[in-house]
Amino acid sequence: MDYISLLNESQRKAVLHTEGPAMIIAGAGSGKTRVLTYRIAYLISQGVDPFNILALTFTNKAAKEMRHRIEKVIGNEAKNIWMGTFHSVFSRILRAEADKIGYPKSFTIYDTDDSKTLIRNIVKEMNLDDKLYKPNVVLGRISSAKNKLISVKQYLNDPVIQADDEAAMRPKIGKIYEQYANRCFKAGAMDFDDLLFQTNVLFRDHPDALNKYQNIFKFVMVDEYQDTNYSQYLITRKLAAQNRNIVVVGDDAQSIYAFRGADIQNILNFERDYPELEVFKLEQNYRSTKNIVNAANSVIKNNSAQLKKDVYTDNEQGPLIEVIKANSDNEEGKLVATTIFEEKMSNHLSYDDFAILYRTNAQSRAMEEALRRMNIRYKIVGGLSFYQRKEIKDLIAYLRLVVNPNDEQALRRVINYPKRGIGETTEQKLFVTADETNHSVWEVIQNAGQFLGNRVGTAIENFSIMIKDFARIADNTDAFEVAKHVAKHSGIVDDLYQDKTVEGLARYENIQELLNGIKEYVDDPEKEDKSLSAFLQDIALITDADTKADMDGEFVTLMTIHSAKGLEFKNVFIVGMEENLFPSQMMLNSRADLEEERRLFYVAITRAEKKLYLTYATSRYQWGNLRACEKSRFLDEIDPKYLNFKYGEQNTASGGGGNVFDRVLQRKSSISSLVQPPARKQAATAYTAPADFKPSDTSNLAAGMKVEHPKFGFGVVSKIDTQGNSTKAIINFDEVGEKTLLLSFAKLRIHN
Repeated sequence: MDYISLLNESQRKAVLHTEGPAMIIAGAGSGKTRVLTYRIAYLISQGVDPFNILALTFTNKAAKEMRHRIEKVIGNEAKNIWMGTFHSVFSRILRAEADKIGYPKSFTIYDTDDSKTLIRNIVKEMNLDDKLYKPNVVLGRISSAKNKLISVKQYLNDPVIQADDEAAMRPKIGKIYEQYANRCFKAGAMDFDDLLFQTNVLFRDHPDALNKYQNIFKFVMVDEYQDTNYSQYLITRKLAAQNRNIVVVGDDAQSIYAFRGADIQNILNFERDYPELEVFKLEQNYRSTKNIVNAANSVIKNNSAQLKKDVYTDNEQGPLIEVIKANSDNEEGKLVATTIFEEKMSNHLSYDDFAILYRTNAQSRAMEEALRRMNIRYKIVGGLSFYQRKEIKDLIAYLRLVVNPNDEQALRRVINYPKRGIGETTEQKLFVTADETNHSVWEVIQNAGQFLGNRVGTAIENFSIMIKDFARIADNTDAFEVAKHVAKHSGIVDDLYQDKTVEGLARYENIQELLNGIKEYVDDPEKEDKSLSAFLQDIALITDADTKADMDGEFVTLMTIHSAKGLEFKNVFIVGMEENLFPSQMMLNSRADLEEERRLFYVAITRAEKKLYLTYATSRYQWGNLRACEKSRFLDEIDPKYLNFKYGEQNTASGGGGNVFDRVLQRKSSISSLVQPPARKQAATAYTAPADFKPSDTSNLAAGMKVEHPKFGFGVVSKIDTQGNSTKAIINFDEVGEKTLLLSFAKLRIHN
């Protein structure tokens, strides 16, 4: 019983409550995992059989952590608790009862790729347009139906659902759903949604099975209850109907998964199902400083749909929240990177103490590039590095093919993406013919009629013409204009635009962000060569260094706010605090959507323990055009006494004094000196090359040589760095300091 003394009064009351329904409203950082753990331990100490306890979580990690903590208190009996995710627990039940609903006990569980492959085959067999009936879109529609317990029969007979599909120009989704369900059943397979859907079917159609598990699960506990969907809600309500010993734990202020089917009404209306409900509020935050907790409270109070609670902390006051305004998203990235570097050095911190959170994955590009330039190591959580994402690699592959049509890997990637009628058999024939005739695949493609005969059709000829057209444009314009043209006329943009799922919209935004990055490259006055070839070499150097980085050691963490839920960091940067970005433009159509965005911001704020930074840009590239941005309305919802506005915003906080952003701006040269040799003073006027300036052959350039550059003037080569086919020269110029130049493009005159 010693562990009870470790709890505060509210936590203790929640743990000692053992009979009847209860709701534990757990504010951010309030110790809810400890309460759940000790409550289970206390039940067992009071004679409850662990086999009679059901504890449902949303992640295997959470279940594992809770079980480990319980073991420390009560020993091996913790192994007998029915504890795990909804899917793991109910797949276990379904295996035991599968014969009742016509499935074998050894049924297969399809993952997402299995489901998409099956849907793709069904669409093909039904002779439907695979551009309209994309597997991702169809599976999303079927998944949504299952989570709402809508069967195939109900789907086909519901006029509202059918009207929605007609409006979306996908009237056959119901028939695909029917085929998909039949094929899964015949194969003895369930997808992830079926594990919940079929559990509901089992309990609905077989009262004996429901009664069996009602008697087994005398005590039901559900973690993160605000994230449950209708299917999960109904299962837990049925299981608890007999004993009514159900305890749910959650925080309505952290309900952020509506797009996955989560229904905040489950927690808001919990008392409707259990009038005798007891409510316990865990309101003491053990994670964050007073300023952070109070700022979060001042934001979330603007939501009308919420359970009342007063979150507080006894922690230190802490520094004010820094609000930084940058002129552009590129500058925003630089300021974040330099701030992290300075904070680490000044306060002897680890890079592991820092996290950068953003609303969309596309925002990582500017952050990643700024961190790379500062040699700050980072890791992407819940997503791929920007340049490793499929849609980015697809467009980059097209651009590589424009520059070098013999690039076989790029060709393999895009020859039939988006689909253009070049099937696997034809594609294989191209590569076999190239190998047998000792020609490049591109040569075979250009002369397909000669090598393969007229039977290959026009698809290959059209592909060849398209790539040649792209190459012609590349010869006469800069990297951005080429990339914009390729993105549009290759069909990639249109293909991604048609996918209206959350994932599809994210991929579409990522292509936009890549084009933004190319536009910034072209607009950079220090980039002499604006060609597509130069850009691709620049990107190749970045991504190559990234993939070869030693993954041991400390990293700054980058992730979306959705991925950050449940985590905490000493120092947090929430970037892109702009209208139409956060809150997202897609979440401004209703009050319910806006309130979900506000809860997402609340989650982001409460990830921070010690320091919080909120950054926004006054301009941001959008499809290659520089657009003016307005700061987020959420910034105005924070009580200004918790904020410190700097760099372009009047400081509304009392006390004055400099902050980290002042130091970043005032001491850039001193920061730079820690990561590279000191730069010499910038010349008052740009260097003007003499009329007789003529670049030298730099193939034998070596360290120590004196050189002249038409823009940077005179300097001395300090290092030559060769990576693959690229050679860079690091040169200390007399007037502008150190520069790194690619010798294949740099115009240098060597002086003896």
